[in-house]
Amino acid sequence: MSQNSLVKRQFGHRARLALLPAEALKADAQAHAARTMWNLLHAWWQTMPKGKRTLANADAAIRQARKDIDFLGVLPAQAAQAVLKTYLQAWKNCWDGRADAPNFKGRFRTVTSVDIPQGRDLNITRVHRRWGMVNIPKVGRVRFRWTKNLPVGKHAGAENRITGARLIKDALGWHIAFRVQALEAKPAPHQGPEVGIDVGVSVPLALSDGETYEHGEWLTSEEKARLLHWEQRAARRKQHRRPGERTSRRLRRTHDRIAGLRAKAKRRALDWQHKTTTHIARTYGTLVVEALTITNMVKSAKGTVEEPGKNVAQKSGLNRSIHAEAWGRTVTMLTYKTAQHGGTLHKAPAPGTSQRCSACGSTTPGNRESQAVFVCKNPDCGWSGNADHNAARNVLYLYRMGLALIPAAGRAVVRRARRVKPATAR
Repeated sequence: MSQNSLVKRQFGHRARLALLPAEALKADAQAHAARTMWNLLHAWWQTMPKGKRTLANADAAIRQARKDIDFLGVLPAQAAQAVLKTYLQAWKNCWDGRADAPNFKGRFRTVTSVDIPQGRDLNITRVHRRWGMVNIPKVGRVRFRWTKNLPVGKHAGAENRITGARLIKDALGWHIAFRVQALEAKPAPHQGPEVGIDVGVSVPLALSDGETYEHGEWLTSEEKARLLHWEQRAARRKQHRRPGERTSRRLRRTHDRIAGLRAKAKRRALDWQHKTTTHIARTYGTLVVEALTITNMVKSAKGTVEEPGKNVAQKSGLNRSIHAEAWGRTVTMLTYKTAQHGGTLHKAPAPGTSQRCSACGSTTPGNRESQAVFVCKNPDCGWSGNADHNAARNVLYLYRMGLALIPAAGRAVVRRARRVKPATAR
């Protein structure tokens, strides 16, 4: 196989860790030390003059902090350097307009994580079909769930290897996210058909060829009843807490149970999104989606004191439904999966796609009678059908008329999309 037919791909793989209680305590200590290191670095950055905010001075400050503060010693030196690198990247993202300025990290409101920047420290081995072993600095050899073939042992090389990892703790326990670099065969152009995709709330994904992808509730009736029970118990226990009083351990355990159920629902939603987007990317060669500005769509309708908003409660419920469907994450998955299978993804302008009749092309006020039914008010047409499928056909029509944009395809798309993925993702 020639070198031109190969493409380098970087992606993440997340696996569940099986930590013993003592190992979990060590991982917790490292995560809290990393968060403290971030906060100390941010305080140093805010107090230093602009001329002295350099990489060398920041590195010297970190080394001195590790000598002066004992509990920071549980954090490996490479992980401390990764905190510095992440902090500087956060400022770069702020200066480029991609994110807000970095701030202090709270104990209970931020992701608990530790970075392992060097892949050679991991020393990964596969024990048997379901489990593998990985070395975590200053924690030891721990087991992780083996659900994907990783480039280790004789399968590893200069182009196929694990470049690093990150330990992440959520409501369901500790996980490890591997950063994998692989050299794979360049996919042949996908010969599948073209399809337009409309995202919605009542119907998550509607395709222009009439296909519909829907899902049920992410929690069972028993789990929803249990979630309601714990939420009511947390509300009752909050009533007995005085202003400024620390959260009790009992209330904290209740919050952990609530977070566990919500994390379970999120994992089921991610599983549905991955399976659905993979099937679409394998079936169709050209995908066309709407170029939605989701941040503007989910803005609050509360308004101001002088000019209060209307239908605030209804708009809040719609915003929650949009967030729950995670349209942006769906488009991100479709982007990199389509590129992996040799297809292309295009974005069409969103205005007018839900009001235009896909049969006659007229845009008449009141065409869309409800959320699910579309009836053309043009007396010469009168076509009626599903509103979501009608919007998907309009999206595909804009692409065929040359009004859609195509993002940069290929390796850059795959690499950028994989970084955004919750692992990522993230």
